[in-house]
Amino acid sequence: MTKKKLTYNEAVSEIEEILQQIENEELQVDELSDKVKRVNTLIKSCKDKLHKTELEVEKILNDIEEQK
Repeated sequence: MTKKKLTYNEAVSEIEEILQQIENEELQVDELSDKVKRVNTLIKSCKDKLHKTELEVEKILNDIEEQK
């Protein structure tokens, strides 16, 4: 079974939810490590998406500039 890829906004929402759980001390000690690992994975995914988007936008802007 393949996992659905999260959108950037879904990932950010999940990060915020986990951080709120940590801040409100809603997590058991046993869950904390897994949640921190999940946040790390989500942050890496967000950074990757932002970097790819930046490259795409730069390419589009360069293409527009070349057409002038």
